[in-house]
Amino acid sequence: MDISNKKYDEMVKKASPPSPVLKNCLWAFGVGGAICCLGELLFKLYGMFGMDTVETRTMVSVTLIVIAAILTGIGIFDKIAKHAGAGTVVPITGFANSVVAPALEHKSEGFVMGTGANIFKVSGPVIAYGIFASTVFGLVYYIVQKVMT
Repeated sequence: MDISNKKYDEMVKKASPPSPVLKNCLWAFGVGGAICCLGELLFKLYGMFGMDTVETRTMVSVTLIVIAAILTGIGIFDKIAKHAGAGTVVPITGFANSVVAPALEHKSEGFVMGTGANIFKVSGPVIAYGIFASTVFGLVYYIVQKVMT
């Protein structure tokens, strides 16, 4: 099957109509902002219980992860993400979703070969390359600091 680039471009344009960029950006901004506001509210709430800053930050992260995991498990997170896009993916809630969703999808295959083998299918590369990048940048920072002093 030999088709020209022009014909292929026409087929692509017909199959994928343009997305409403402004609307998508507004949804992402609104939902992402709402998640951040929830995080700030939790920070203030945990602070009122007498936790120090480090404990409070940890509890906020854990709480947002648990909420996202529960919403993923009951099927609500995907409905929110369908409209909010990056607004749910960029905050820590997106990470929770990227761990829970594959685990649920493959649970019928068993704990080891299903859930265990697939739980980090999406988030695993992010973790691996994140650790690698942070190590490289840390070494570069260390070397620059030693050279500058």
